[in-house]
Amino acid sequence: MRPQRLVDLLAVVALALLGISAYLTWTSVEPGSGPTVDFKGNDVTSAPIVLGLAALVAVVVTKLGGTALRRVVSGLVLLIGVVAIVVALQVRPGLDELSRLKPGLTHGSDSFEILTGPAPWPAFAGGVALLAAGLIGLLTAHRWKRPTRRYERDPAVLNSSPAPPPRSGTPVDQWKAIDAGEDPTI
Repeated sequence: MRPQRLVDLLAVVALALLGISAYLTWTSVEPGSGPTVDFKGNDVTSAPIVLGLAALVAVVVTKLGGTALRRVVSGLVLLIGVVAIVVALQVRPGLDELSRLKPGLTHGSDSFEILTGPAPWPAFAGGVALLAAGLIGLLTAHRWKRPTRRYERDPAVLNSSPAPPPRSGTPVDQWKAIDAGEDPTI
């Protein structure tokens, strides 16, 4: 598989994993009395989904530029991957923050157990995928295909062609120019 395609695939996989982490249970609180309260990843932090979207946009930008821009953007994707890993490992909200999210959580009980759900693990895996995509992009940016120039006009060719005939204001002359294969709008 070409490195460019591998970076694309890793970015899409990372977005999927980071997006999944936003909807899985990030933290659960078991009060001494009462039902368990679950907090989804999006309730606790919106960082994983934002980082995934930013990385996907960055990978799209790599298609537009030359080698230097690809290296800079791949470095940003690598940095986004590191931040996603740090978020997955470090974001563990305390009881005060969770009670702000659900105001009735602390009423009626003095003992609470805060458990970590499965959501940080897909966020961690998405961060690792972004880290790998950024590293592959940095190391192989010089071998990627260049953006196509199919529809760009070459100024040298435009300047070396003979001057177009003067525009005529009558519709009949414009039709004659079209019949002759010329563009009367130039």
